Amino acid sequence: MITNRQLLLPYAAPYLAYVGIASLPATFLAPHYSYALRLILVPVIMIWGWRWYCSLKGPRSPSGSFLVGTFAGLLGLVIWIALLAPFVQADETAPWTPTGFALRLCSAVLLVPVFEELMMRGYVFRLSHQWHEARTAGDPEPLLTALDGRSINDVPPGAWSWPAVILSTVAFTSGHAMAEWPAAVAYGLLMAWLWITIKDLIACITAHAVTNLGLALFVYTTGNWHFW
Repeated sequence: MITNRQLLLPYAAPYLAYVGIASLPATFLAPHYSYALRLILVPVIMIWGWRWYCSLKGPRSPSGSFLVGTFAGLLGLVIWIALLAPFVQADETAPWTPTGFALRLCSAVLLVPVFEELMMRGYVFRLSHQWHEARTAGDPEPLLTALDGRSINDVPPGAWSWPAVILSTVAFTSGHAMAEWPAAVAYGLLMAWLWITIKDLIACITAHAVTNLGLALFVYTTGNWHFW
């Protein structure tokens, strides 16, 4: 069995690489070059780690998961805009260049939903659930047991607990700007609901991609670049 401690690197590496590149100052790496680098490096890391990832499929038909994920993504878009609006101010934020917009769009739709859902709902959620199971069973060291004696690949589709919902939502929220926290909390709960009810990551990834696509089209057509 490959333990959760061994699985941490394959799951976390794409996320950390993406965040690390994004953290580089614009004076060092212009935004469009930053997104181009992310689009190259992160998929390479994911290809390397794919053999260790949990299955994206569940017990239901993938077509049904895509359909539910699409509707959930549209709902998530409305929630995101509504909860973000009170915390951002309309300003003179310059629109992205066509090249920069295209690169960011590809990243937001094709890349982020996959590695972020694998990390948050695939790894953090399931690890938290296994920690909770060990803790409620009276294990004196539940975290060590979850890390070294369990594998998230053994978690049944849709399995959940409130600590898993809360901790995965907190982890997801922490990766966003403070103004986005209310929206991120609501969105993290929506993704947890999808995992619990649809029992696969296809729905979560689809919803995430639809929301990101919708947000990109919203800022592009309305000029509200401060939402992005």
